[in-house]
Amino acid sequence: MLSVVDFLRNKNMLEHDEGRQIMWPNEDRSGIPLTIVKSDGGFTYDTSDMAAIRHRIEEEHCTWIIYVVDSGQSTHFNTIFKAAERCCILNPTAHRVHHVQFGVVLGEDGKKFKTRSGDTVKLSDLLNEGMKRSLEQLRSRGRDEILTAQELFEAQEAVAYGCIKYSDLCHNRISDYVFSFDKMLDDRGNTAVYLLYTYTRICSIARNLGDDFCYLLKVLDTVEIVLNHEKEWKLAKTLLKMHDIMIKCSKDLFLHFLCEFCYEVCTVFTEFYDSCYCIKKNKDGEIIEVNRSRVLMCEATAAVLRQCFYILGLKPVSKL
Repeated sequence: MLSVVDFLRNKNMLEHDEGRQIMWPNEDRSGIPLTIVKSDGGFTYDTSDMAAIRHRIEEEHCTWIIYVVDSGQSTHFNTIFKAAERCCILNPTAHRVHHVQFGVVLGEDGKKFKTRSGDTVKLSDLLNEGMKRSLEQLRSRGRDEILTAQELFEAQEAVAYGCIKYSDLCHNRISDYVFSFDKMLDDRGNTAVYLLYTYTRICSIARNLGDDFCYLLKVLDTVEIVLNHEKEWKLAKTLLKMHDIMIKCSKDLFLHFLCEFCYEVCTVFTEFYDSCYCIKKNKDGEIIEVNRSRVLMCEATAAVLRQCFYILGLKPVSKL
């Protein structure tokens, strides 16, 4: 910070104002001035943020800097970016700077999310409550009688942590949103639970075929994907959107687009699976016919969802 003060002083960017040393972000002295040195000689967030952006560009050679800070700081960061450009620290033709702002988490009463006593909710308590509720939900579905103890724990953890992460990411990050465990753990609609359940359902299709689909590369060499049914075409075209969605997310820095894509993939897959048989069984439950092309479509869907889950921080499980 001492260095950036000297830097700005040597460029004649600092002005005295009632004992302070300030810097205007624009040459016409418009906007809100930065307080670089306080009247008592101390520094401010303005000073440290100017020092930080200079360090990142000149010392770390960053070409793209993303600040993830709440929406209330948007004016501050816009001022910092303008000031950095004015004193030639920041070159807009060579550097990208973005303020990725986010809204406030609200309780179901519509007020800032706090405990009953009015304290800030601890993340550890939130995650523990998520683990408790996800286990209750899994037990209510009888999954504790089907899954092994390890599988049940993995499912519990995937649902608990996944639903909390996903509920934060699936909203437009600038908007405030209401935190509700009941909505998060709903297996219908655009929730992590619905996505994870759909993924495990897809995994079970290939698993029912045993060794036939263990070596997917060999299957791809011998089976051609044929699209005849309208729902096959719809699923294929939906999966092919992934590239464009990734570009949109990286350009606009909004992850809810990826969440919406995951939800679309799952709903379109459900339409496909309900209309197009993949495996036919007789009355005794024995497999009598397999549409290997459609099973490959299932595997492609699972692959797309896995990649999206990885980006979103969700942990998929094969059994749920």
